[in-house]
Amino acid sequence: MSLSPPCPAGLLRAASALALVLALLAPTPARPQAPGVPGFAELEAAGARIGEIRIVTRDIFDTSDPRENNALFRWANKLHIQTRPGVIERALLFRRGDALSVRVLEESERVLRSERYLYDVHIRPVAWHDGVVDIEVETRDTWTLDPGLSAGRTGGTTSSGIGLREYNLLGTGVTVALGHSRTVDRSGNEFMFQNERAFGSWTSVSYLHASNSDGQRNALSVVRPYYSLDARWAAGITSSRDDRIDAFYSGGNLVSEYRHREDRAEVFGGWSAGLVQGWTRRLSLGLSLRDDAYATEPGRVAPARLPVDDKLRAPFVRLEWIEDRFDRQLNRNLIGRPEFFALGTAARVQLGWSSTGLDASRDALLYAGALSRGFEPWPEHTLITGATLEGRYSDGQVRRQRLNAQARYYLPQGRRWLFYGAATLDALTRPEAVDLLPLGGDNGLRGYPLRYQYGSRRALFTLEERFYTDLYVWRLFRVGGAAFVDIGRAWGGPDANLHSPGWLADAGVGLRIVSARSAFSNVLHIDLAFPLDADASVKKLQLLVKTKTSF
Repeated sequence: MSLSPPCPAGLLRAASALALVLALLAPTPARPQAPGVPGFAELEAAGARIGEIRIVTRDIFDTSDPRENNALFRWANKLHIQTRPGVIERALLFRRGDALSVRVLEESERVLRSERYLYDVHIRPVAWHDGVVDIEVETRDTWTLDPGLSAGRTGGTTSSGIGLREYNLLGTGVTVALGHSRTVDRSGNEFMFQNERAFGSWTSVSYLHASNSDGQRNALSVVRPYYSLDARWAAGITSSRDDRIDAFYSGGNLVSEYRHREDRAEVFGGWSAGLVQGWTRRLSLGLSLRDDAYATEPGRVAPARLPVDDKLRAPFVRLEWIEDRFDRQLNRNLIGRPEFFALGTAARVQLGWSSTGLDASRDALLYAGALSRGFEPWPEHTLITGATLEGRYSDGQVRRQRLNAQARYYLPQGRRWLFYGAATLDALTRPEAVDLLPLGGDNGLRGYPLRYQYGSRRALFTLEERFYTDLYVWRLFRVGGAAFVDIGRAWGGPDANLHSPGWLADAGVGLRIVSARSAFSNVLHIDLAFPLDADASVKKLQLLVKTKTSF
């Protein structure tokens, strides 16, 4: 039976009251370019070529600023090892002697700002003579050593961890982590290594080993990616093996568990003509392998029926199209830091053939595709849309197909206020039980227990009134808030739960805190969510504490 979603009254503009009024400090302004030197757009029009490239790496705190000249910050600077200039130089997309291109400079800034070990990036012209421009690239580091404890709470369950993670080992950009964590599903110890500039190149090498209470996970990858829009080739190999216990839930309660052994591998190589007339087109060929094996677990309640073992062996071809159109904004998903939105069209299509001749379970056509596009219907209004489709065709039928569509809308309401709306829709075709879509406090419906509903269809709508304060507490933390409403439902499929099968809704308020000077500066969410029209089994107040990559 289909029920209409509830329509809660308007949103509360009360998020700002959650922030403690500690200090009102403005961020340090960027240094202007050298006097008498034209801007980059003018220099490009004049046909300038790049001369000297000066790399200036700076400490975490600027002790020449009285607001940052204190014993704690000086101590942090002394303990911290600055990023090596060569690491910054290798990440630049321009070299001495190149024709100056504003587009390449902007893409270089996007690349640098994506690195967790950098707090700020400025690229400016500092000298102009005889058709040659000297460029200064100034970066400021973050605190990259993450020791200590972590804790979170979502969907009525808690998670915790203790460990040590370094995002910029000895200033080289290498990440190393060792730690112990505990979640609702498992506890375990993990070691991770990642070097995105291995061998002095764009090659990324990563390794992960996790020894968990229910099994082990290992992953290794060596990939030279398409690191820029003008990159001409890519290649790589990835492999992972995961042995774990998975579970089925109903109404937020654990009902059965089973052993899942999962192997993944891919090898590929690709070619591109680079950026041509505002578009990048890429062709990749490769081979993918995927094995899934399922078994009952002694001492655990087994599901009514186990998922079917599955083997895929598929040579594939992948095509990509990317339009070069990006927009720089402030105070959207972060606080006080520039963000880049991809507004151009991006499309990807992958086709593969899994064959029993390669030891696959059955012959099947494997397909996957993605399409995204951003819009600016009015000045400062931003709409980001996207869709993905993946599945397989075998024995005359579409199987295990998943269609996902989503949209995110940003509407500024002055310097500090912003309205945010998001919609996500998912649909499965002939899914296995393991494919069913969960909905609950751990994936967007904040007022309910985790994995509260399951189904072959899922819809989630979120409305938020966001508030970005000028608080810069102790020059370390930026503060914001949000009032929100979530409306969602998961339904359909033979294994969908019958517990509270209709539309669900919640409302709440939350605090957002960003540790601006650390590499682990994800946004800390502290939310109070109230389920609307929930049955007696759901608590009337949910406290959620977690870190996310955005507001």
